[in-house]
Amino acid sequence: MDALEAVWREIEEALRDRSVKEGVRRYTLNYWRSMRRIREEFPELDALASEVRRVREEVVSNLDRYVEKAMDAVEKAGGHAYLARDASEARRIVGEIVGSGKIVVKSKSLVAEEVGLYEHLVGLGNEVWETDLGELLARLAGQKPMHMIAPSVNMTRERAARIIEELTGEKVDPQDVEGMVARVRRFLREKFVRADVGLTGANMVAADTGTIILIENEGNIRLASGLPPVHIAVTGIEKVYPSLLDAMKAALVAIRFGGYRMARYVSLVTGPSATGDIEKIPVRGAHGPKELHVVFVDNGRSRAAQDPVLREALLCLRCGACQLACPVFAEVAGYWGGRVYASGIGVAWTYITEGPDAAGPLSMACLLMGRCREACPLKIDIPGMVREIRRRYVSRLVSGT
Repeated sequence: MDALEAVWREIEEALRDRSVKEGVRRYTLNYWRSMRRIREEFPELDALASEVRRVREEVVSNLDRYVEKAMDAVEKAGGHAYLARDASEARRIVGEIVGSGKIVVKSKSLVAEEVGLYEHLVGLGNEVWETDLGELLARLAGQKPMHMIAPSVNMTRERAARIIEELTGEKVDPQDVEGMVARVRRFLREKFVRADVGLTGANMVAADTGTIILIENEGNIRLASGLPPVHIAVTGIEKVYPSLLDAMKAALVAIRFGGYRMARYVSLVTGPSATGDIEKIPVRGAHGPKELHVVFVDNGRSRAAQDPVLREALLCLRCGACQLACPVFAEVAGYWGGRVYASGIGVAWTYITEGPDAAGPLSMACLLMGRCREACPLKIDIPGMVREIRRRYVSRLVSGT
């Protein structure tokens, strides 16, 4: 029962931190206000989400075939594709591409967190910088990402101001959020320009063209994927879609259920930069990266695709709506759900990527209310997955295995 006790201790610590609940409350209130406006403006959104679910189910049922097709398409577009069977293989592949003594600018990526890329690259002697504001604040605070698209959702502006002040050495007004963002912008600008490698995730990958889709609001992903000479994209194998059109539909659903009418930036990257302006002779490496490396990470996903219950998790678009509907998340943010992932969907992903011993105790904290399933654009049965994980955990405790 030590693992279960550790879960409750962490939850109790989060409950004692009043700023956690206040940070989540402020963010969540603004999110649901945005969602009300979005649903009024786009009444067709649910129908589009249902269409995306059908596509996702097709991909999960034929995962190996679509991943192979996507990897071939990446290579045909001039990029390099890799399949990492587990976290250690993902670290090895990326580490060999990056080497040591490099400056790496990194965008937000849960898969990179999952496999421990930041720590691995730093351990190889590289200078690695988080460039997403929320991810940077979370990293500097020594905490895990607290939400799929808002890593520092638990953080009040007052706490953020203290962290930015320590980072930049400049006095920061906690009420001047615009000023805080400007200070971080100035600090990171030099890192972008000097970077040797840009490390990103990928929200979607089109199997027909090898195109990766990158969704953001800050503009940091465009800089990380466009300025350095080498771009590495790390993504889960479940992010593959049959066609670019399918991937774009999924992007739209993810954006709007993420609480945005439209993302500020949606980048489509198909191979490294190139030009044919001189006599139509193709040359790779113009103003953008000369190399594109796409690392597809399995790490339990193929096994989950064969599980009649947990395969539902592979449908996830990472919009984070379920987390903001969760009553446990409202109290403790991402301190519950797992080492990387948070809340009920996080319990399922912890089971997939780290196994039953890590996820079982976490399942006991879920209230199984079902709000997460209702908030999810694809109506993923998160309570059903958590209930099954709990059943398996209790069964193992009883049997002593």
